[in-house]
Amino acid sequence: MEQLSDPRTSNSYALALLRIGVGTFFLIFGQYKVFGTAFTLHGGFQFWINKFLEGGAYPFMAPILRGFVLPHATSIAFLVAYGELAIGLALVPGFLVRAASSCGLLFMVTLLFSSDYPGAGAPLWQYFGASLSHSVFALCFAAFLVGRADSVWSIATLRKNR
Repeated sequence: MEQLSDPRTSNSYALALLRIGVGTFFLIFGQYKVFGTAFTLHGGFQFWINKFLEGGAYPFMAPILRGFVLPHATSIAFLVAYGELAIGLALVPGFLVRAASSCGLLFMVTLLFSSDYPGAGAPLWQYFGASLSHSVFALCFAAFLVGRADSVWSIATLRKNR
């Protein structure tokens, strides 16, 4: 493989690789929810919301989960399923990356506050530790918003113009 001497080019490749990897995860997460019915129509979504309410939700999120999310669970389950699939479909080829990343960041922050509460007496570091499954993806989405992660084709254009 050719060594990349321009840091902008190597950073673009790294960001594109990360974008494609995150997009692949979201394609996997979304496709089983969209093409199966366990999550959307047979209580999968409600199961997870109830699990979050048993001890994982931040105190300010619990009334939202009980009062709004659970009463509209089927509609929100479809929104989650198709949203995850759409994020993956946008990130893998690099189309509408900023829009998909904005939605992904909002989704990850919502999940973080819905499920990653370590408890009232927990030390600060446990808040970060408990949130790793969502905060890492949130940081990736933030990087896609700030950086140049739009598409692999823009990297090819960068190489031609050197």
